[in-house]
Amino acid sequence: MAGRSSATENAASRASSPHPQTDYLLEARDLYKHFAGVVALSAGNFQLRPNEVHAIVGDNGAGKSTMLKIITGALQPDGGTIIFDGAPVTLPNPTAARKLGISTVFQDLALINHLDAAANMFLGREIMQPAPLSWFGILDKKSMRQRAQAEVHRLKVGVRSVDQLVGGMSGGQRQAIAVARAVAFGTRIVVMDEPTAALGVRETGAVLDLIQEIQGQGLSVIMISHSMPDVFKVADRITVLRLGQTVTTVRKDDTSLQEIVGMMTGAFGAEGSVTGVAIGAGK
Repeated sequence: MAGRSSATENAASRASSPHPQTDYLLEARDLYKHFAGVVALSAGNFQLRPNEVHAIVGDNGAGKSTMLKIITGALQPDGGTIIFDGAPVTLPNPTAARKLGISTVFQDLALINHLDAAANMFLGREIMQPAPLSWFGILDKKSMRQRAQAEVHRLKVGVRSVDQLVGGMSGGQRQAIAVARAVAFGTRIVVMDEPTAALGVRETGAVLDLIQEIQGQGLSVIMISHSMPDVFKVADRITVLRLGQTVTTVRKDDTSLQEIVGMMTGAFGAEGSVTGVAIGAGK
């Protein structure tokens, strides 16, 4: 009887909580954004679950980049709501997003070629020597190297040493260092913009393995990509955008590459139909 009473009290506590429990870690509801009269996003909706890889796909101009920039604080929406952990939040800049645990790996990676991997990972977050050396801007390079090496090892990043200059790394290694930097500082969500663009087959495979490794560490990943084979290899769910609106969100196992491409182009509706004829029935 006591256990039943306790369960009832817990349920009542959840119901009265200002931040009710939710299945989603991050939600975007009815996002709207226009630029000089051009509507880039008119009905952007997106839900990210804890510990999932969620792909956002769409043709050029579909609104993917606009949604990504709003979610990461790089753009302010003209309408709509961002909800994090069940509570509405405002993200005035990328720093605010990072404080919530949302880290972004943009397509240009933002790495400095003449610095080594450890220095790039701590760029803007440098560890200083204890006072009085810190008064003169002396860095604790040993601590940064040790922490960088530990992060690279944890994520199974394929680089010989964190002392290696980033400018001498392959495209896949550079992507991996950017990802390691993103997840090293209290991150809960990693947002990746075209992570396999311009990579060869082997390096693409390594980056996709890294995405799965991130998920294995308990993090969630938002992946924007034009490569449908890559999406179908690692994503749990897929959200399709077209002409600034969310068309559908579907489990990867409940759809096909043909259906997703059809919804991106407008050939198929959200229910996977063309000219009223259902496709993929019985899946």
